[in-house]
Amino acid sequence: MSNMSQVPELPGLPASPRTVHDHWGWFLVEGCVLTVLGGAAIVLPTVASLATTILFGWLLMIGGLVGLLSSWSARNAPGRGWALVSAMLAIVAGGALIWFPIAGLMSLTLVLAAFLTVDGVVSILYALDHRRHESQRWAFLLVNGVLDIALAMLILWWLPGSAAWILGLVLGIDLVFAGVSLVAMALAARKLPQ
Repeated sequence: MSNMSQVPELPGLPASPRTVHDHWGWFLVEGCVLTVLGGAAIVLPTVASLATTILFGWLLMIGGLVGLLSSWSARNAPGRGWALVSAMLAIVAGGALIWFPIAGLMSLTLVLAAFLTVDGVVSILYALDHRRHESQRWAFLLVNGVLDIALAMLILWWLPGSAAWILGLVLGIDLVFAGVSLVAMALAARKLPQ
């Protein structure tokens, strides 16, 4: 009789705390690198914002070029014309971000503010739904939603000045939290018994 409680191992995914224990050093190195990069982004948010904008521009341009080549080669594919238009738009948008990164910062900052607003509203609605079902910890979701909306409003209030630094700061904070989490996980995994 097979053990039904065992979860099959998936390629590329850690199968158990034992796997994390065996490779805790790599997780520690990754966490330290992410923490240092995040700290650099926090200290130099304008540089990190510009780098993020230019990287995003290159990603759009490369994706557009690949889309253009694949659409061009598929001569009889349905919607080929629209695919070509979409690919060309991606190339133009990517080029604009690369050659005019300051203007791109403003656009990406507005996208970030819109995302935070929508995510905040969704988090609040999610929290209220949990409250109706008497779930515990729904207040954390509510606070998260309110903070998202407040952050979006602050970004918009500080425009256009916030465009120069907000992307780098948010990226830096995210990298620091990810790095610290990995360091904590690695150090805890190191202490697992053999």
